Amino acid sequence: MSTQKPVNINRHNPALAMILSILFAGLGQLYNKRFVKGIILIIVEVSFILTLGNFINYGLWGIRTLGTIPVVDHSIFLMIYGLISIIILAFAITLYIFNVIDAKRTAEKIRRGAKIPGFKESLRNTWDKGFPYIFVTPGLIMLLFIVVLPILFTVSLAFTNYNLYNSPPRKLLDWVGLENFHKLLTIGVWKETFLSVFTWTIVWTIVATTLQIALGLFLALLVNDPRIKFKRLIRTVLILPWAVPAFVTILIFAAMFNDKFGTINRNLLSIFHLNIAWLQDPFWTKIALIMIQTWLGFPFVFALFTGVLQSISKDWYEAADVDGGSRLQKFRFITMPHIFYATAPLLIMQYAGNFNNFNIIYLFNQGGPAVRGQNGAGGTDILISWVYNLTFNINQYNMAAAVSIILGIIVCAFAFFQFRRTRSFKEEGNI
Repeated sequence: MSTQKPVNINRHNPALAMILSILFAGLGQLYNKRFVKGIILIIVEVSFILTLGNFINYGLWGIRTLGTIPVVDHSIFLMIYGLISIIILAFAITLYIFNVIDAKRTAEKIRRGAKIPGFKESLRNTWDKGFPYIFVTPGLIMLLFIVVLPILFTVSLAFTNYNLYNSPPRKLLDWVGLENFHKLLTIGVWKETFLSVFTWTIVWTIVATTLQIALGLFLALLVNDPRIKFKRLIRTVLILPWAVPAFVTILIFAAMFNDKFGTINRNLLSIFHLNIAWLQDPFWTKIALIMIQTWLGFPFVFALFTGVLQSISKDWYEAADVDGGSRLQKFRFITMPHIFYATAPLLIMQYAGNFNNFNIIYLFNQGGPAVRGQNGAGGTDILISWVYNLTFNINQYNMAAAVSIILGIIVCAFAFFQFRRTRSFKEEGNI
């Protein structure tokens, strides 16, 4: 379609074009003589209303009420329908807003007498300028339904009374507001269990991660020393634990730490006439878990630091030698700044990963041993493994969702704070 001429420049009203677009998508474009675009928008809105109108209406009713008739209405399905309806409605509102903005801007250009491109030219401009967005949109839609929808569902469950004794369709769910969080943080056994698990999670994260980083750094500095020979062989040996699948290593260690037939007690500690209850005493189980995580985590840190150390220019150290710098001063002012500048985001990920390290906690001893007075949590359960127990063992879905939200907030806040403080994502400055 060829470029269109301005129409009634003096009388063309942008406000009227905007109002018409608000009343029904495409009317503003028809007013602006953009007939093809207007007809397409009208067809899209009519199709949307005819095909999805009833579903969205039913979904919004469902998420608001969670059903009215037990057995007939299923609260979980209604909640999911409602969340899907909200996502679809958000897309529709976004497109509707763009429709209104487009009608107003086009009307303003017509009123000024500006040259308005035809449909083909507009299509070509949209393809040229919006090429990245066009190809990102399908992935974004998949992300919303594969990632965002489950997150919204979990968040929604945290504000309901969904548990073993109140589960649909036999019973309908109710919205209970912040009652689950209040129970978790202030009431009896829930409060005690949460504080116990949360405290151990923090200790586990800090101690286990710091030890694996410290060991990896120590070994990397040692192997990188020019006086060390057979560096390739040593590096290969030190990285071998990383090559073995983690779950295999954990299961092997679980057998080695077994109180009765494990090689730790039977062959090593028996020399000193010791027999430690690694799987029965929470304290010793925690010690074993920290040692195993240090073994599992140090090879990655070692490989990471080794690469950084090899990239540091020797001129820095030669200049420090000329100035009379000691080994400690060279490590403090040259090695450490370079290492942490290059690896800070990855080290932060190590802490965040261990905060949610479900595998080692569950595979080693299923979060045990059992502790009296804790609701669904063993002596070594961290928050993520406690969520697993609440969900699959005692069916406290609402409390599991509440703990998941707290867990997500802590991880996001920690990561955001640390990433904001590090210079790794900023322009390189003086170190």
